[in-house]
Amino acid sequence: MTTTKPTLFLEIEKIITTLNPETITDERKLILQPLIDFIQHKASNNLEIRINFICTHNSRRSHLSQIWAQTIAAHFDIKNVFCYSGGTEATALFPIAAETLKNSGFQINTISKGDNPVYSIKYSANEHPIIGFSKKLDDSFNPKSEFAAVMTCSQADGGCPFIVGAEKRIPITFEDPKAFDNTPQQAEKYNERSIQIATELFYVFASIKNNG
Repeated sequence: MTTTKPTLFLEIEKIITTLNPETITDERKLILQPLIDFIQHKASNNLEIRINFICTHNSRRSHLSQIWAQTIAAHFDIKNVFCYSGGTEATALFPIAAETLKNSGFQINTISKGDNPVYSIKYSANEHPIIGFSKKLDDSFNPKSEFAAVMTCSQADGGCPFIVGAEKRIPITFEDPKAFDNTPQQAEKYNERSIQIATELFYVFASIKNNG
């Protein structure tokens, strides 16, 4: 049985076509290679590909990574990819991170409000929404085994030398856009980080030989 490749929202598709992996340095490509190897091994053996992106507060970089990874996997029609995110502590998905995604074409709806709001984040009209909220990395929402733990910030990377249940632990750290909160450059820097994450994940998934 064949399934149809998901149709992404037009604005997201337009952004993906502008991503330029040639801007990624050779040094950075070496950092990304273990994630490529993990995904390729799973894809080649028709296994589910589970990736948990982990940061300190699960509020910015880990969510941007989770959402772009799920979206770009769909763009390349790589099957059985399930992306998650978590933190060493739970806070809230930072509103500017959500706004940055919304400005990139994602449809975001608030499911519940409060100190830690829950969001429905859609990249395609007919695909399951990504449920976005801040949670600890071992939250029941996340996988317990057979996943890659991608450490997206140096603090979480240093503070969590061992991730229970992780098949592979991969440090791929990004600079925190939080440094620009409440400054005139805030929107620009959040978008810059979002595009960097998207570009690197584009490179990762573009490298996968898809058996699907």
